[in-house]
Amino acid sequence: MSTKPKYYIVEASALPEVFLKVAEAKRLLSTGEAATVNEATRMTDISRSAFYKYRDAVLPFQNMMTGRIITYQLLLHDEPGLLSQILGVFAAAGANIITINSIVPTNGTAVVTISAETMDLTVSLEELLQKLSATRGVVKAEVLAG
Repeated sequence: MSTKPKYYIVEASALPEVFLKVAEAKRLLSTGEAATVNEATRMTDISRSAFYKYRDAVLPFQNMMTGRIITYQLLLHDEPGLLSQILGVFAAAGANIITINSIVPTNGTAVVTISAETMDLTVSLEELLQKLSATRGVVKAEVLAG
């Protein structure tokens, strides 16, 4: 009987340190900063056995979501031009907007969901979320589904 793997999105501070180090070792290998697994594990201060044990189970969120459709949920102030500004942030990041849904604003804010294809992103999903959150008029920005 085979079991399908289950996946969870977990904030990095809640993970055991070994998982973070495995992710960093994988990054070092993929960028060429480390030429071998031995070098990457030495640089991150983990054993090779720990690296091999977890390498296929630990994936950075960005790598997992590349090329997928991600749904973002934003809470926005009801201001003229703000949605256009938000769409500009997506466009500048290379996201292809698939759908936009908005509820009628109440109490000066509106919930907007935007689904975007992430194949051609020029920034990480974390950077995109930071840019959205930093936009004046955005109360909250988060990934809803992906």
